[in-house]
Amino acid sequence: MCVGVCSISRGLARMKRDWIIPPIRVLENSKQVPEDLVQIKSDKIFLGEVIYKLEGPGVDQEPKNLFEIDDKIGVIRSKQPLDREKHSSFTLKAFALSPSGERLENPTTIEIVVLDQNDNKPIFTRRQFVGSVSEFAVPGTSVMSVSATDADDPMTDNAALSYSIIGQESIPANAVTKTMFGINNETGTIYTRDVGLDREVVKGFRLKLQVADMGGMGLTTEGEAIINVSDINNHAPLFSPASYNMTAEENKSYLEIGRVNVTDRDDRGTRNWEAKYSILPSNDPKRSFAITTDPATNQGVISVVKPLDYETQKEHLLLLTVENVIPLSSKALKLQPSTATVVVTVVNKNEGPYFREDPIVIKAPESLLPGTPLTRITAFDPDNSELSYEIFRDPEGWLEVDRNTGDISHKKTVGVFVLSCLDAGGLSSTATVKVVLEETNDFPPMLHPSSGSICRGVSSSRYGLFLTAVDEDRHPHAAPFIFELVFDQSANWTVVKVNDTHASLQPTVELEAGEYAVRVAVSDSGSPPMSANSQVNVTVCLCDSYGDCKSEAGAVLGSSVGISFIAVIIIIACAAILLLLLLLSVTLAACGRRHHMKKGTGLLVGDSEDDVRDNILNYDEQGGGEEDENAFNIDLFWNPHDAPSSPRSYYTGTGVPRSKQPLRRDAPHNLPSPIYPRRPPANPTDIEDYINDGLVVADTDPNVPPYDTALIYDYEGDGSVAGSLSSIASGSSDEDQDYDYLNDWGPRFQKLANLFDSH
Repeated sequence: MCVGVCSISRGLARMKRDWIIPPIRVLENSKQVPEDLVQIKSDKIFLGEVIYKLEGPGVDQEPKNLFEIDDKIGVIRSKQPLDREKHSSFTLKAFALSPSGERLENPTTIEIVVLDQNDNKPIFTRRQFVGSVSEFAVPGTSVMSVSATDADDPMTDNAALSYSIIGQESIPANAVTKTMFGINNETGTIYTRDVGLDREVVKGFRLKLQVADMGGMGLTTEGEAIINVSDINNHAPLFSPASYNMTAEENKSYLEIGRVNVTDRDDRGTRNWEAKYSILPSNDPKRSFAITTDPATNQGVISVVKPLDYETQKEHLLLLTVENVIPLSSKALKLQPSTATVVVTVVNKNEGPYFREDPIVIKAPESLLPGTPLTRITAFDPDNSELSYEIFRDPEGWLEVDRNTGDISHKKTVGVFVLSCLDAGGLSSTATVKVVLEETNDFPPMLHPSSGSICRGVSSSRYGLFLTAVDEDRHPHAAPFIFELVFDQSANWTVVKVNDTHASLQPTVELEAGEYAVRVAVSDSGSPPMSANSQVNVTVCLCDSYGDCKSEAGAVLGSSVGISFIAVIIIIACAAILLLLLLLSVTLAACGRRHHMKKGTGLLVGDSEDDVRDNILNYDEQGGGEEDENAFNIDLFWNPHDAPSSPRSYYTGTGVPRSKQPLRRDAPHNLPSPIYPRRPPANPTDIEDYINDGLVVADTDPNVPPYDTALIYDYEGDGSVAGSLSSIASGSSDEDQDYDYLNDWGPRFQKLANLFDSH
């Protein structure tokens, strides 16, 4: 297969069997449309009819309808002018088909390249370029760069740009007429060409720019550049005027008493223009004035920071200097900072007096006598007025003051008070006067104790008499104290100092037991010192192991003979006690045998044949019987005249009349009384359980004694030979019981026997 291409101006190249079609070049903006571009042929044309088709951008794809093909002869044509800036090339595919639509050949690629024409002007990237250059810049200083673009092919001269300055205008107009700037025609960089850029003369420049393609020979476009001349600090601020007069009232602080002005030719509102003021210290040694800068006006604002005194200085002369916040440029003239003078006149005002000290401290000895002058208090009046003094607050009347001189004298015990002074104009001032009483040596030290005892025959350093000195004065008129013996007693006694306030009185020789009178002198540390003599009565005695004095008997017993005598007494006492206990036990055993009771007889039944009455313990709590006068008096609750005819129906189990019984306050009210006699448990195992059970019943019975007290019980212990007491509350009737044996129990049970005998 081969593909043939026909063109008037283009040749064919053959490689082996295939035809190679080079790119088809078409000039943009061509007016010869439609224009034949190329013709294709299929080898299959010799076998039959061939139909040609064309596909791709510019045909059936956007942008459509730019190209077409003659389906009979295979000629490709352009239908309308092409624009390289929109589409620089097209890639199409050509097909050879049979009449039935069968593809006869593989698709053939057709490349169409649009050739550029210089149909676009260059365009500046900005409508106006703005830059700046500092004043006094040297020639060749880069200022700014401008730029432009061209839509034509950048690989051709159609987009080769060239820049130029075609006009210059100064701001303000005609301030500078010479050419001050140049431009690099290839890069668009603007630079200075000459000197003379003074911002105080010219503020800026307006440049007219031009850019052309084809290396400056083609299409052109104009633009504009604004160049501002920036300020440098080449002008120092100057006072205008250089002298000022101001006034200030004394004793007051002012935020502002006046302003000073300066001029600066540098750019207003910049750091090059901002002024910084100062006051020379030599003209204001007390730092009474200050000056600050108003940022809006650049004026210096003078203020009074420390109150002025008319009487001290009526007028102040200030010397001011000014400079910029930032240093001057090296291109500025070297001049001294501008100076100005300010005269401040102080206005007088009536001032009150004042004390030079507050509080006023006066030191005086505590032994000061009333009426003694203390000191002279003086106040100062700035207006030199005559002053009068008085005590403003002294509720206790401690001091008095001379009205004219200010002399203070002592009336009685002193403390703190307030003194005032008044000038001729009626103004006053007060001050606190504090009188400090200094300690004096008024009291001699006293020795304690005045008597004591020490042990005989032991180390004196251990068992000396401890003495204490007490002084009512304070430091430095008290401790440390000096202890010493009075007269010549050092042969038998000595005083050993323990610390600043204590000493020990000790014998130096072995002394006999007895009373000794020792005189001891004690002195304080005052100036001059005070001392006192004290008699100390010392008892020398024999001591026990604890260091305590023994009595005479104890002293005797303290010997070896005395110790043996005590041992004998203790042995005899122990033997007597043992003998007494033995006799008591024999007596109790004999009594138990006399009161023997046969087993199974009587109300109290037990396993032992001994009389169980001998085993009943007496707790001295007899209850409410008729003869019981220890627990309570039944006459408080019963009138015999009110008794019923039947004693059995009248008495309760407590012996208290039923109709007159009081309620116990230790038991709940409205509780029914238990039924008596109670039936005992079937098999009582322990008397303690039985008694505890009775205790519960009695506690809940509001009618039984003792009233307002707790019932008292005691446990008799195990091993009793008595039988169970449960038979006392036997369930059998009274008729079944035989109470005749109660007559044999003695007088203590006689009353009980009489009661049951009536049965």
